Amino acid sequence: MTHALPGYVCAQDGTSADVRTAPWCCPLCGGPWDLDFAPDPANAPTPAAGPNSLWRYASALPLPGAFSVSLAEGNTPLVPLAERVHAKLDFLMPTLSFKDRGAVMLAELARRLGPERVVADSSGNAGTAFAAYCARAGLTCEVFVPEGTSEKKTGQMRAHGAAVRVVPGGREAAAAAARTAADLPGVFYASHVFNPYFLHGTKTYVYEIWEAMGGHLPEVLVVPVGNGTLLLGAALAAAELARHGVRPPALVAVQAEAVAPLAAAFAAGAEHAEPVPQVPTLAEGIAIPAPPRARQILAAVRASGGTFLTVPDDRLRAAQLDLARRGLFVEPTAAACWAAVGPAAPGDPLRGRTAVLPLCGAGAKSGLAA
Repeated sequence: MTHALPGYVCAQDGTSADVRTAPWCCPLCGGPWDLDFAPDPANAPTPAAGPNSLWRYASALPLPGAFSVSLAEGNTPLVPLAERVHAKLDFLMPTLSFKDRGAVMLAELARRLGPERVVADSSGNAGTAFAAYCARAGLTCEVFVPEGTSEKKTGQMRAHGAAVRVVPGGREAAAAAARTAADLPGVFYASHVFNPYFLHGTKTYVYEIWEAMGGHLPEVLVVPVGNGTLLLGAALAAAELARHGVRPPALVAVQAEAVAPLAAAFAAGAEHAEPVPQVPTLAEGIAIPAPPRARQILAAVRASGGTFLTVPDDRLRAAQLDLARRGLFVEPTAAACWAAVGPAAPGDPLRGRTAVLPLCGAGAKSGLAA
C-alpha cells in the first residue's frame, strides 16, 4: 500500500511543493519549508500502545505507514532538578543528543525517497545523529562541519561511515557548502533547519513530557535556542495537544549572551532578527548568528506568553559543573537552560512556576568547559 507524504508549504509566500520533487528550500523566497500536515484531532495519541521509541506517537507524525528506521530513540527520563523544576535527559539518546528525534524522521523520509546520497551540515550533534541514522537506513551520508568542530564528534560521524567535510570558517560557511552540494541531482539535504520533518521529530520531546506528567504539561518549557528546532517542535506539540484540552506552556527561550540575535529582536519588539557577528562562546551548539526560522521562533515565543533569556559563558561553565555535581554530565550548550533558570540565575525567572528543561547533549562529547 502506498501512503502519500505530506507536502511542503512556504509560510512566507504560500508556495507549495511535492516532497518527492521539491528543492530543499522555497524557490521563490529561499526560506525554509513548513509542512502541510496536522494530526487528525479525532485520532488522539495512545502512546502506551506503541513501541518503546518516539514512533509510539505515530498517529501524530507525518510519515504514514510502517517505519523501518529506529534505534529505540526517545522515551528519555524526566528527573527532578529543584522544587517544581524537572530535567528531561535527552543526552541519553542513542547518539547522545536530542538531535536523534529529528534525524530519525529525516532518515526514514530519505529511505522512502531513495536518493543517491544524503548531505547535512552541523556543528556536531546533528551530524553525528544523521551519520548514525543514515547508517541504520543504509544510506550514503556526507556531513559538512565548520573547522574547530570537536574531534570526538567528527570521529563519531566517521565511525558511522559518513564522509566528513571540514569547511574553513564558522557554522554558516559549513551550511553554505552543504547547500551547494544539495543543489546537485540525486541529493537529499537532511537539513535540521530547512526540512520541517525534523521539527515533527523534535515535537515528540513534548509528547513524552505530556505522557510522563500524566496527561498535562508544565507551566513553562525552558528551551535552548540557536536555529530553534527544539522550540519550534515544542510549539507544534503544544498546539496539537491543546486541541485535546491540554493547557499549553509558556516557552522560555535561552540564548548564549555572545551570540543572541533572537533575544535582541525580542527585546526590541521586532518580528525578525538582524544577523549578529559570529564570536566564540562555550555554547557553540546555539551560536547561530542568522537563524533562518527567526520570524517563526519569535512569533512562537510571543504567542506562548514566554520570553528570552541570555547567559554568559561564566554562568554556562558554572551550570555545567553544578549539573555534574548532581550526577548529570552534559556538554556546555546543554547547560544553558540551567544557567538561565537555576540557582545561580539572577532574579526569579520562573516566578515559582513548574518547568521542564532539556539536557540535550552528553558531556562525553566535548568534556568540561575550560
